[in-house]
Amino acid sequence: MKRLIQIEDLAKEINLNIVYMGTRDVAEVDSSDLNRPGLQMTGFFEYFAVNRVQLFGMVEMTYLQTLEPKIRIERLDQYFSSPIPCVLIGRNLTPPDEFLECARKYNVPVLMSGLTTTKLSHKVSIYLDEKLAPSISRHGGLMDVYGMGIFLTGDSGVGKSETALELVKRGHRFVADDVVEIHKLSDDTLIGRSPDIIRHMMEIRGLGIIDVSVLYGMGAIVREKSISLAIHLEPGDISDIDRIGTADNYITLLGIKVPQITLPVRPGRNLAIVIEVAAMNFRLKSIGQGGGEGLAQNILDVIQQA
Repeated sequence: MKRLIQIEDLAKEINLNIVYMGTRDVAEVDSSDLNRPGLQMTGFFEYFAVNRVQLFGMVEMTYLQTLEPKIRIERLDQYFSSPIPCVLIGRNLTPPDEFLECARKYNVPVLMSGLTTTKLSHKVSIYLDEKLAPSISRHGGLMDVYGMGIFLTGDSGVGKSETALELVKRGHRFVADDVVEIHKLSDDTLIGRSPDIIRHMMEIRGLGIIDVSVLYGMGAIVREKSISLAIHLEPGDISDIDRIGTADNYITLLGIKVPQITLPVRPGRNLAIVIEVAAMNFRLKSIGQGGGEGLAQNILDVIQQA
């Protein structure tokens, strides 16, 4: 899927110097992989990854310098006439004059970095992975509890924000309230963050909007967090609730199954403490030490001995 990447955002995030911008302020990219155009500089254009960000390193630049001026111009002209998104240059290498002339002719942005080609490729790939990752927005909250990303869901007014605030007071970190942007970085990794416009903000009914970073300090917030567990808050009594903790319930987000626990919400119940225990218990279960399984095994042993 193609995405539009802001050239200035790319330059700011990777610490790139814009050598030539032109009138094009976005790059249309469909892959986080980069293309090293060494073969294209030799004249091979039969297979050319034109939709990828292009990266020139020491090898490509050195080879260009060895070409006759006429051949160099022909190769660069054919190269820049292709619909490439933008060109990056590593090691602060100075390109030939013909290089920038062709970039201006075909309005192709050129950016430069002092990083080695390998490090530059790695940083740009990570940035593009995040930008190109499939994403959705979901109503809920996201907290970092004991290092685990807890996705809080439930109907409006059930107490998600108040529970999140209590968790912050207990030393845990706040990620998002009301709306969570979820990005799929790999086949088993979901990253959640808050939309920029409401980052660090939380709505408490009766108080309005509060800024968690101002009230509790920057140590109480985190920009993003991988989602490990979903906890659904349900008002009132739940007839079919799991009393032992052996049931496997999941929600599916972007094709990835996330374990889910449903907690009943009743007056006087301290949900923050319950969520802390849920986070610790889930971590134990992930290494095979769940309490419910232990009880079930004890019951089975008694039945077999009877």
